[in-house]
Amino acid sequence: MSAIPEARVPRRSPRRRAVAGDRVEELLRQAGDIVLSEGFTSVTMDELAQRLGCSKATLYSVAGSKEQLVQAITRRFFLGAAEEIEDKVAAETDPRQRIRTYLSGVGTAMHRHSPAFYDDMVSYAPTARIYRRNSDAAARRVHELIDEGVRAGAFRNLNGTFAAHVVAVAIDALQSGALLDATGLSPGDAFTELGDLLLDGLSR
Repeated sequence: MSAIPEARVPRRSPRRRAVAGDRVEELLRQAGDIVLSEGFTSVTMDELAQRLGCSKATLYSVAGSKEQLVQAITRRFFLGAAEEIEDKVAAETDPRQRIRTYLSGVGTAMHRHSPAFYDDMVSYAPTARIYRRNSDAAARRVHELIDEGVRAGAFRNLNGTFAAHVVAVAIDALQSGALLDATGLSPGDAFTELGDLLLDGLSR
């Protein structure tokens, strides 16, 4: 996997400005909006600082390098999506709806980043590792939800590990666009279909 182009990545700014925590969080959110929309190989720290209306010294207080910034944005994206999804899952008591809500939440999160960001993320080793850890966590979570449904008597007893990894493969194909191109579905619709397919297969 290729690194971010060296010419576009100052390793360390000679001047870093002390910035309050809430300002750091706001700059990280704003920078994340740009990166998730446009990807990160095509934007430089100079351009980000200009568009955020801050100095480069202030931006380097948020992250010491471009690599660190895109990794922080990627982690923040997955953490925020996971928290939002789990809040919705916790509000459901029906095992079928819990799985449907989880997969629908993943689909909703996919709407928040562009194909350009996805391509950059999987092509850059540090962010690709973050993505893989979260995909693996999604597979484990689906496995847990399946096991909960089996114990509750809502699902037939089956190999939950296999089913969870089938979902993980499908998530990866949806993230890459392979399944979307083949079906013409939107990400949200595709995850609804995936939930229906999985739940029909789990039904007693």
